[in-house]
Amino acid sequence: MKITQLTPDLLQLTRARFVNAYLVREDDGFTLLDTTLGGAAKGLIAAAREHGGEIRRIVLTHGHGDHAGSVEALRSELGAVEVSLGEADARILAGEQVTEGKAPGSWPKLPKGPEVRLVGGERIGHLEAIPSPGHTPGHFSFLDTRDRSLIAGDVFTSYGRVAVSSHFYWRFPLAQMATWDRSLDVASAQRLLELEPSLLVVGHGPATPSPTAAMREAIDRAGGPPPAPEAAGAGLSDQPEA
Repeated sequence: MKITQLTPDLLQLTRARFVNAYLVREDDGFTLLDTTLGGAAKGLIAAAREHGGEIRRIVLTHGHGDHAGSVEALRSELGAVEVSLGEADARILAGEQVTEGKAPGSWPKLPKGPEVRLVGGERIGHLEAIPSPGHTPGHFSFLDTRDRSLIAGDVFTSYGRVAVSSHFYWRFPLAQMATWDRSLDVASAQRLLELEPSLLVVGHGPATPSPTAAMREAIDRAGGPPPAPEAAGAGLSDQPEA
């Protein structure tokens, strides 16, 4: 596992050369953002300890297996640890019919759901939870309110250049193939651009400092900002939560 110190409070952990997780430093230890593929638990815990802290909580940008793959192993290793995930993705992982048809991408089986189902606006330590649906129905991004570093999950990728995940780019085509709603994905990318982040970090690819110009160009290549959706839940099934 490759460990890159991005800021005093942010570490990027890269596994299998293409999947990122992040450690965000808080007063009591670390918040782990995403868990990569299965089999990463011991390495993620060791990385936190190597940098002077324990993993105190886990936050998932979305429910795909390359982001949630080591959740259960981390629970086993850490004991009581709070896991947070967007409401819609939590429902998909629970086996509910949330979308019209099957949402694309790999969805692992999690025996236990998240302790916290995010709806938007929550504060997790210094992180602000920002709904950014499109790649998945319940995708979330997280803004560090200390320095405006933005952890954008799979709204963007950054191999070769910054790209919106719904837009096919040959350097990392898997993101486009796993995106659920392309229009919502571009709308979420536009919303994240408007936050004017100081640093953009993503699930796949290197960090991008001063990223606004690169984000804007990526949105333009994806077709430009679409009209605002009528509701954040556009395209979701009306089936009530069980």
